[in-house]
Amino acid sequence: MAAFSLRPLTPDDLPAAQALTAALRWPHRVEDWAFALALGEALAAEVEGRLAGTAFGWRHGADFATLGLVIVDDALQGRGIGRRLTQGVLDRLGEGCRVLLHATEPGLPLYRSLGFRPVGEIRQHNGLVVAAGGEAPPPGFRLRPLRPEDVPDLLALDAEATGMARAALLHAVLPLAEGVVLERAGRAAGFALIRPFGRGEVVGPVVAPGVAAARALIGHWLAARTGRFLRLDVPPESGLGAWLAAQGLPEVSGVIGMMRGAPPARSPELGVYGLVSQSLG
Repeated sequence: MAAFSLRPLTPDDLPAAQALTAALRWPHRVEDWAFALALGEALAAEVEGRLAGTAFGWRHGADFATLGLVIVDDALQGRGIGRRLTQGVLDRLGEGCRVLLHATEPGLPLYRSLGFRPVGEIRQHNGLVVAAGGEAPPPGFRLRPLRPEDVPDLLALDAEATGMARAALLHAVLPLAEGVVLERAGRAAGFALIRPFGRGEVVGPVVAPGVAAARALIGHWLAARTGRFLRLDVPPESGLGAWLAAQGLPEVSGVIGMMRGAPPARSPELGVYGLVSQSLG
């Protein structure tokens, strides 16, 4: 049985990395992998000169990180590659870093053994949007397009909603995205971004002061993308599941949120109603 070795993942690995996700029927394009690599710290497992697995870590400020794209070639499962990759990324992030990930069911035992504990769930919804008329915002709010001068407010809203300093992530997403803002009294009170991902586009992040506000923000993109493929990753307690299904975006899968270290302190006034991605959070 050939030994495996770990090394940094490089841009030259991305076509082989995309093949790993394709084998799992994950929708990631090479461009999605390139975006993840530009933002994060990534390790590759190599067997006989061939890419056998990957793992990524993305820092959000000094105290937090997300971990994801932990993938091992099916033919090489059971050799401890996933554990070595995950531990390698955790070592790079440092002992004091609090780390969030979203795990599929088979990964739960590994992550539990590395000190992660369940903190919630995320449900993936996707499909072709049926005819949607949009949703009126709650009284006192209005929707408008995102403007460049909104970016500081968006960073502040995201930090309140997630409890993490994700400025680097949002600055990377914004050039690829269109945005809509929920405004109250002349200030941004919520927002939703949409960008190319996988088979179509993903709506996220979505930050809003309640489910009615979230539906107005998401509904804007549903109305603008009738007949096109959209994806959202939402917590089941969001209250969006049945509504999304009625818009043509049924629930197709779920993952478990897990945390190593204390969860971030989030504002009770704001919620995250759509992730950037399951890997990035």
